[in-house]
Amino acid sequence: MKLTSDSNSAAACLGRVVVADDDVLVREGIASVLTTAGYDVVGQVADGTALIEAIRRSAPDLAIVDIRMPPSQMWEGIDVARAIRREYPQIGILLLSAYVELETALDLMEDGERIGYLLKSRVIRGTDVVDALARIAEGGSVIDPALVKELVNKHRRADPLGALTPREREVLALVAEGRSNSAIGHQLWISEGAVEKHVRSILGKLELPTTADDHRRVLAVLTYLDAT
Repeated sequence: MKLTSDSNSAAACLGRVVVADDDVLVREGIASVLTTAGYDVVGQVADGTALIEAIRRSAPDLAIVDIRMPPSQMWEGIDVARAIRREYPQIGILLLSAYVELETALDLMEDGERIGYLLKSRVIRGTDVVDALARIAEGGSVIDPALVKELVNKHRRADPLGALTPREREVLALVAEGRSNSAIGHQLWISEGAVEKHVRSILGKLELPTTADDHRRVLAVLTYLDAT
């Protein structure tokens, strides 16, 4: 496999790329896809140290970096990506991972410029990698749909009111105003019994301690105020 484009294709080169992954088949597969698409793959490496050396030697426009690389197979790729971003902020970086590495990737992606994150399952479809690099090269960012889904789920889990229905939120808001069940029923045009049913459901969904009902009602109000 040739790592650089020939003179006939140099003029049409979409960018110079270094690929870092300890799996040689993954490296060569990505390199083959990128070369076919018009990129100049100027280096293929297996670890972070070799990646930094390749960056300094080849001055690429883009780097594709596996998050987990030798020696520990933990976060070497993230650490090296941070180092690249500090020393060469103009280089676009596409992170690859076999898993959704939520916390490890978020801080590196905060600036939202020339950065991307894809699961390796996407690499099977070469167009995903090519499209991601094109967007990163233009100064944008790419986030794998699986990461977006995990972020949404995390937000939902963190929202103490996330399990409440719109009607239950209305009831809880009126409880927080200090209104009685009777007054809430009048305000919402529902029976007092329906209000009581909603309140019981709210207390259950908020998983409040099973103390006296009045105390749980106060705790529900505090939970609501803290979340809004």
